[in-house]
Amino acid sequence: MFDQDAKEDLLDRGYSRRQLGRIAALIGAGAAASTALRPAFAQSQAARGVAGAVQIGANECWTGPFPVAADAAAKIVLQGNRYDPSDVRGQFVKTVAAVEKVPENYVLPWPGSGDPLVRTVISFCSPQKGLVTADPTFESAWRAAAWLQAPLAKVPMQPGKGADVKAMLAANPNAGLYYICTPNNPTGTITPLSDIEWLIANKPKDAVVLIDEAYIHFSEAPSAVQLAAGRNDVIVMRTFSKLFGMAGIRLGITISHPDLQARMMRYDGRQVSGTLPITALACGNAAYTQAALIKARREEMIATREATYAHLKKRNIAFHPGSEANMFMVDWKTKPAKEMQKAFLDQKIQIGRSWPIWPNVSRVTVGSADEMKAFCAALDKIVMA
Repeated sequence: MFDQDAKEDLLDRGYSRRQLGRIAALIGAGAAASTALRPAFAQSQAARGVAGAVQIGANECWTGPFPVAADAAAKIVLQGNRYDPSDVRGQFVKTVAAVEKVPENYVLPWPGSGDPLVRTVISFCSPQKGLVTADPTFESAWRAAAWLQAPLAKVPMQPGKGADVKAMLAANPNAGLYYICTPNNPTGTITPLSDIEWLIANKPKDAVVLIDEAYIHFSEAPSAVQLAAGRNDVIVMRTFSKLFGMAGIRLGITISHPDLQARMMRYDGRQVSGTLPITALACGNAAYTQAALIKARREEMIATREATYAHLKKRNIAFHPGSEANMFMVDWKTKPAKEMQKAFLDQKIQIGRSWPIWPNVSRVTVGSADEMKAFCAALDKIVMA
């Protein structure tokens, strides 16, 4: 799996030769299917398997790609006998670079964001250089760190707030990677750009900051993309699985200095990033410039989320404030979230999971207006039973 340079790098960073096999297995299986990630995928797969249920548990978009993007993907299917019939990958990179105002060589496409998230842990953490994240947040990085036996520090978040970057630095002043998801999954809260800038300015010089903006298009908060421009210690990650409605199509990007890309790609010779389906690239390329459609979809989600909040308030059901994404956290107080998840599933409503730090709090995805009306109707039956 690895070339000699990659092996020597891992050994220099403190991994044993036995651990090299674990890393090879993690990358070889693919991020989405690897042993380190199976728990979350098994849970979400089980939820999606219920026929006829309202699916508001996996933070998917309530609808598919923009029509113009779906048309682009459909048209290129007929050229599926070619690996890349018209430099679709190159066109996609040019489009992202133009929209984000970054050099083209800073843009790297991926099949979603699961692979680059795990790969950053592999690339920048070690038995001596740990991972620091907020808690709760997206767990794949945690599992990758545990799988690689790299130190892991989780800094508790306050409901309604973003990551506490000063506490993150204090938790491990010598970490290899600081991971910030903003808007955060599962809370939807924003970590201010000024806080991220502070962390970048005060972290160890050899540490990397990974900013996960999977949900940024649902928010009007400023992006951190320009923090990555011209630096070699910041990575911004995006996925098309959320607002763009492409979860099953699998497309994502990282924006970072080419030197960071080279460090991330040395384990497989760019096999993952260089061999994406042309349908995904064509779909993403057409979608990324649709500013008016992005704004309209964001506003539709916000209106539906606010209507759902109003119903929760009417029923005196507590929820965490501050979400700027297509999700929110419902606090059931004394009722375990797992029990509430089952109660909703009995009503054919699939809400999201909980996190160990908040065992009585459930993540709920904002679906369509009709789907959220169904959620509210099920809520009424459950709380009034």
